[in-house]
Amino acid sequence: MVIKARTIPLKLLILAAILRRLPLSHQNYQAILDEFKRREAGYQGEVSLDYYLRSLPQEKYLILHDLNLPDGNYICQIDTFLLTPEFGLIIDVKNMAGKLIFDTENEQFIQINNDKEKGYPDPIAQAERHKAFIKKWLAANGFPPVPIDYMVVISNPYATYMVSGPNARKVKPRVCKADAFLSKIQFFEKMYSSSLLSPKELRKICRLLVKMNTPPTKFLLEKFDIKQSELLTGVLGPCCNYLPLIRKKQQWYCPRCDKYFVDAHITALMDYFLLFDMKITNRQFREFCHLDSIHTAKRLLMLSGKVNYSGIKKGRVYYPKAFPW
Repeated sequence: MVIKARTIPLKLLILAAILRRLPLSHQNYQAILDEFKRREAGYQGEVSLDYYLRSLPQEKYLILHDLNLPDGNYICQIDTFLLTPEFGLIIDVKNMAGKLIFDTENEQFIQINNDKEKGYPDPIAQAERHKAFIKKWLAANGFPPVPIDYMVVISNPYATYMVSGPNARKVKPRVCKADAFLSKIQFFEKMYSSSLLSPKELRKICRLLVKMNTPPTKFLLEKFDIKQSELLTGVLGPCCNYLPLIRKKQQWYCPRCDKYFVDAHITALMDYFLLFDMKITNRQFREFCHLDSIHTAKRLLMLSGKVNYSGIKKGRVYYPKAFPW
């Protein structure tokens, strides 16, 4: 059963928002663009895995996609987490071409493609950190010590891989191509056969994990050394990305296209939630969208259909009904 459905990952949405709002002259713009392209390919790989996930018994497997769990200044980002009464399984999907090498001796992950060699963060070391985080979190919340394991799935059907080093014997059963995913699941089912979590505990774990899910805004801005003050404000033109659009005749006017738009501020509102905060006041909305009227800002927020609110008058704050939308 899918508990948290797959949507475009928050990190991918945040990177796209950064690219929309960061000056092209920024020293890290190209690095952010490269990261965006890599994560976009990764997302397509995750989507392709859904073909196999749907074959899992729905009554047994609880599926949560794209978890972003805060751990101090670090974000524990999990592509997919499977939870059963017997065990939990962290799944990391790699949609990469060429030959992939898992070097367990030096904790390196290397891609060789078109005679070029490139290193990436080690997914095995990352999975071990995420495994430790989930186990610690379960214990802190009073749940039984259910086993947590991991699997790295290579979704590119033309890629090859090898596992080397002293821990190869341990790692090999936890790495596979996508078409071997279901047979690998049997490896974990045989290893962990004792039921430890009740249906009530399973529901509670899922509910708490979804509640914890947090946009990794701060993490990504700090990673690329971006200050929020460097991000451009205003409403973007839907056709040409002109910035900022002008509020005119109760619509958004683009001088470059000479066109009017009704709901262009919806994307700006999403960008604010992704890059600044998960709540916004009337004043902050006016400043971000370059609006003069308190009443216009209130009307646009209320009619957007995207937000709820709490508080009254100057103390009112707006927050998304669902995120992302």
